[in-house]
Amino acid sequence: MPVNIPDKLPAIEILKKEHIFVMDDLRASTQDIRPLRILILNLMPVKVTTETDLIRLLSNSPLQVEIEFLGLSTHTPKNTPIEHLMSFYTNFSKIKNAYYDGMIITGAPVEMLPFKEVKYWREFTQILDWARTHVTSTFYICWGAQAALHHFYGINKYPLEKKLFGVFKHRINDPSFPLFRGFDDEFYAPHSRHTTILADEINRHPALTILSESDEAGVYIVTSRGGREFYVTGHSEYSPSTLHKEYIRDKEKGMDSVALPENYYRNNDPEQPPLVQWRSHANLLYINWLNYFVYQATPFNIEEVAQLGEL
Repeated sequence: MPVNIPDKLPAIEILKKEHIFVMDDLRASTQDIRPLRILILNLMPVKVTTETDLIRLLSNSPLQVEIEFLGLSTHTPKNTPIEHLMSFYTNFSKIKNAYYDGMIITGAPVEMLPFKEVKYWREFTQILDWARTHVTSTFYICWGAQAALHHFYGINKYPLEKKLFGVFKHRINDPSFPLFRGFDDEFYAPHSRHTTILADEINRHPALTILSESDEAGVYIVTSRGGREFYVTGHSEYSPSTLHKEYIRDKEKGMDSVALPENYYRNNDPEQPPLVQWRSHANLLYINWLNYFVYQATPFNIEEVAQLGEL
């Protein structure tokens, strides 16, 4: 089934060129189906890119998904036209009494700041607390995952000696866990970050379970509340060209010490195209999340989410 997204969202035309079928609000209103309501808090600097990356993955499912985008009232992005935000994003005051089957909270370019020095931290944590009683399952990405783990469980983030940048091999700690249905024993995922979380610190907390790790990239996926929350430190949603664009951007800023993204370019040559090794993993990850932890877990009467305990 297609995803239902706001009319005239730029991602529509991009995805149509990839032969991905999306449905706008007008057409969706003619179908007598209860779609899954997914809210996306997009904190990434280039909104259209992240919108497209996430919709691409959410569309690869037999489930109909209705997507809304949430912005912050205490932060105005510099890299997205205000017209785009006004057209396609809502704010928390307008949705705080609503309920959602699933929610995605992205990373943000603030990871070098202490959490409480992020200017929108108060509004951000208010949304985190709200999600626990208004969303069936929440999927946190990169800085969003680090921030939520810190807010809920006091898990700290630590600076890395150098940026973790590239595509890395991961393993599964519990192959029977539904999130990994169809996965191979080892799989790849992109990372792009300057900080990390520690497995020892997470393992000491009884409410947290590490589901996937990497010898090079460290902790990858953590869960809590039986799957009502997933914390993913990498960027499985990245398109094939995203790491290349980040590499070129940093080089153009005069950051000559920027290393090539590891395990990314063919023959480690930036003049050659990337070797995509994470696409199948990314699709399975999002399909399994939507199926097992959103669709199969959410009540038909969505307001009953408020009474849900652990899954």
